[in-house]
Amino acid sequence: MTIRRPLSPKDSPAMLVVRSIVFNILFYVTLFVLMVVGLPAMLGGRRGVFVMANAWRVTAVWLLETICGLKVEYRGIENVPPGAVLIAAKHQSFLETFALLKYAPDFAIILKKQLTYIPFFGLYLIVSRQIAIDRTRGRQALQQIIDASRVVFAAGRQVFIYPEGTRRPPGAPPKYKTGVTAIYAGAGVPCLPVALNTGLYWRRRGFLRRPGVAVIEYLPPIEPGLDRNAFAARLQEAIETACDRLNAEAVAHDPALAALIAEGAAYDHSDEATSTA
Repeated sequence: MTIRRPLSPKDSPAMLVVRSIVFNILFYVTLFVLMVVGLPAMLGGRRGVFVMANAWRVTAVWLLETICGLKVEYRGIENVPPGAVLIAAKHQSFLETFALLKYAPDFAIILKKQLTYIPFFGLYLIVSRQIAIDRTRGRQALQQIIDASRVVFAAGRQVFIYPEGTRRPPGAPPKYKTGVTAIYAGAGVPCLPVALNTGLYWRRRGFLRRPGVAVIEYLPPIEPGLDRNAFAARLQEAIETACDRLNAEAVAHDPALAALIAEGAAYDHSDEATSTA
């Protein structure tokens, strides 16, 4: 049973800001240093890149706990199947982009093509054979995702997708897209739903890192072979029900977090990119 970090005088608003600033500086400096130092790792291809990615994950999680008092707790690890699997995760924060790497030994993430243009970082994405798409291409982009995912699954690897396509705050009404369903329909592999509450502690477009326990929970896999509508309904119900439970658990330990969930419930998604992926 994980013991949550109690609030203390150190958690005053001023100290929260100071700790967050220190963390953010060290986080991005460490990321840059690892990307530069790790350039030779790319000679080892995809495997070499994954070694560096996990070094980043371990370092970032340690910095979060040490500086911000924010622990990352994994649940349902027994639900993670070996080999090829479609991992469909809720996306609330930058935190899960590295924390989820722990239980995916050979993965490909579906991401925006623009990320491959970032110096150093983009090169790592290309060498590790991630699935970069142009969201403006609509159905062409969706077919690209389906074709690329089949290649990844055939190699016994994992494909990550965020079913809502972008980060959305905790408590926001769900808005699942058709990309995850299209991949599942033609893949013939199980889908692993992932629920989390990371956005309560590391908000999208915010720099504060709140103390507490960010939970990432792997839910029971959805077997292959369901029709599209049944799969879509089951996936959304599983993830949203678990996220609501994790949010309620977090609020029970820190009532101040209820305001963030209420803010998310009123979220205006009009600025989100329009794509099926």
